[in-house]
Amino acid sequence: MRISTIFYTIGQGIKSIWRNKMFSLASIATMAACIFMFGIFFSIVKNFQAMVKEAESGVAVTVLFDDGISDEQIQAIGEEIGKRAEVSSYEYTSAEQAWEEFKQVYFGDNQEMAEGFADDNPLANSASYSIYMNDISMQSTLVSFLEGLDGVREVRKSEVAANTLSDFNKLIGYVSAGIIIILILVAIFLISNTVNTGIAVRKEEIAIMKLIGAGDMFVRGPFVVEGILIGLIGAAIPLAILYVLYGNVVTYITEKFALLGNLFNFMSVQEVFNTLIPVALLLGVGIGFLGSQITIRKHLKV
Repeated sequence: MRISTIFYTIGQGIKSIWRNKMFSLASIATMAACIFMFGIFFSIVKNFQAMVKEAESGVAVTVLFDDGISDEQIQAIGEEIGKRAEVSSYEYTSAEQAWEEFKQVYFGDNQEMAEGFADDNPLANSASYSIYMNDISMQSTLVSFLEGLDGVREVRKSEVAANTLSDFNKLIGYVSAGIIIILILVAIFLISNTVNTGIAVRKEEIAIMKLIGAGDMFVRGPFVVEGILIGLIGAAIPLAILYVLYGNVVTYITEKFALLGNLFNFMSVQEVFNTLIPVALLLGVGIGFLGSQITIRKHLKV
């Protein structure tokens, strides 16, 4: 495609938006409302996912060893654990460390009560690995692997916590997908109507262009540009509003409701918008492109 044709296509698309400015403004407003709702929902979901991820990071699988196992065998088991894709990190706790932690928890300041045990460590067989996972839903696979290792006496896991967190993640995913699909369909429908109005105004012009040999790409181009520009503008406006709004809301909540601020670790503006900005802009452009393509395709046959 020649440079002059590209500029003609862009110019015609902009003119079409101006000629049908009432319909264009309606579509931009609708797109902005859809992206605004998407942005709010996205921000909430991202924070929920971060909180669930933080909760998952505290759920560990504990590996206990056979009696009389050597340090070399324990180290070998640790190396096998470290190779697993499910594992984000793991920590070794010796029997001595386990006893010291037990004394701190159960005896507190009354350490003299533990002196009766002297050198007889009641947790002599309590050396263990505490294993933390990348994804809590992978716990069952990891546990099956650990139970098959030589030298492993017992694998302790929390099925209730794993299932609850995994189900909550799935629920967030399903609800997110449903809302996004609804917003996309509404936006495509409205942008399609706007482009359809532009086509109705230029119906005779399109027919003449087709009769004198204009290709489908040449005819389609301005309408595609129109749809993309509507989508882009409709996405950029709510993003700017949300950027300011999100930071102010998080600051307000953490300052006015200290309890919530302590319970929930909200993501920063940068963490949320590093993903939201490209996703929302691509979504706006994609919806505009699809809306214009679906509409213009019906009018290309003369």
